[in-house]
Amino acid sequence: MGEYLGERAVVLGGGMAGLLTARVLSERYRTVVIIERDTIVGVTGTRRGVPQAHHAHALLARGQQILEDLFPGLQAELTADGIPSGDLSGSLRWYFNGKRLQQKDSGLLSVSATRPELEEHVRARVLALPNVEVRERTVIQSLVATDDHTRIIGVRVTGDDAEPETLHADLIVDSTGRGSRSSVWLEELGYERPAEEKIKIDLAYTSRLFELDTDPFGDDLAINPVASPANPRGAFFVNLPGNVALLSQTGLLGDHPPRDAQGFLEFAKTLEAPEIYQAVRTAKPISEITSFKVPASVRRRFDKLRRFPEGMLVIGDGVCAFNPVYGQGMTVAAMEADQLGKHLDDGGVRPLRFFKEISPIIDVPWDISAGGDLAFPGVEGPRPLKVKMGNAYMAKLHSAATVDGRFTEAFFRAAGLVDPPTALMRPSLVVGVLRTARRVKTAAPLTPPATIGQAPPASDDLAA
Repeated sequence: MGEYLGERAVVLGGGMAGLLTARVLSERYRTVVIIERDTIVGVTGTRRGVPQAHHAHALLARGQQILEDLFPGLQAELTADGIPSGDLSGSLRWYFNGKRLQQKDSGLLSVSATRPELEEHVRARVLALPNVEVRERTVIQSLVATDDHTRIIGVRVTGDDAEPETLHADLIVDSTGRGSRSSVWLEELGYERPAEEKIKIDLAYTSRLFELDTDPFGDDLAINPVASPANPRGAFFVNLPGNVALLSQTGLLGDHPPRDAQGFLEFAKTLEAPEIYQAVRTAKPISEITSFKVPASVRRRFDKLRRFPEGMLVIGDGVCAFNPVYGQGMTVAAMEADQLGKHLDDGGVRPLRFFKEISPIIDVPWDISAGGDLAFPGVEGPRPLKVKMGNAYMAKLHSAATVDGRFTEAFFRAAGLVDPPTALMRPSLVVGVLRTARRVKTAAPLTPPATIGQAPPASDDLAA
């Protein structure tokens, strides 16, 4: 582009949100520097800074669209690298409330890439940009502000055995994720910390790779039994190349999947997709069992602040960290990065305005995940009429989708953040849902396993 908004922009954090932010800033700043505490150049596997990378990940349809816009040909690269893809509601097998949904193509792409694979491809594209550089193994110590604290002008960093230094910048973007220290930094500079909305879920992922001796997938990319109030245990069973599958089991409200081999299999036996246990009970484990805990979903209301320093923004999980079972994090980060580009092109950096612009982007997935979590009686939080009615209607929609794939398609177009949730409330669709749900034969009540709702033995505690 002809003119830059500034000489240097610094992105804190080299994960997916940071990489997408750097890509957007590269068109608007002469130099973009990514600060990352891990080694990331040339890394092809999981890394310390992304412990959740061991587990199943999802890039929703809207996120896939934005990535292809930012990195033309990325999908072709992934395919050429042997990473399969298919239709979100036609190529994945979904179970809701213990019943399998009818599959129907929606026209929305789902890429069956692991988090390290996807990040590797995106990172290679970003670091190939001539004006983007990365400072690896570098620790962020603090922000640097003007004397009156009204503007952030740099960041204090140190790396390896180097002396601390100040890296000056026209813009600092914090994309360090769930552990973001922006709220602390703001308070130290005399600003109000953003209010937080929290939904305590006490969730854990526990995952393992298997070499299969049977084929439970057929043409499907994954088998996903979704946790329900009757059985708060769920899983993502992902079909990977080479007859390999990743099983990520999830447990809510302290009912965490065990980390020992026998306990892991016993947990799989309780899932509402019996073909998963049948496949893994005779499969060969080819990785250790890994776990990742998420105590709560957290939304920091930067959009409600009255004061914020110039020259700084926060993006990604630092603004809103969702319950990861809904697969929204990377897609929302992509949508925020997309909005950042529009924001910068419309007059430059105005932090409070930017936070208000991304608030509606967050509202929809937050309502989806918060509403879904509040369907579980043990999850604490207010349940206004909107939430109760929404959950009641979604139960009917999922019931109708067990016999008619057009409801599956409609649901995943909204869940994939392509269609607005209001699309599920079109009069013709609502009438169809209610009529079809009434015709669905009522199944026998699900009997939860005896261990549901109980914490695992101390030896299997994920904090160990």
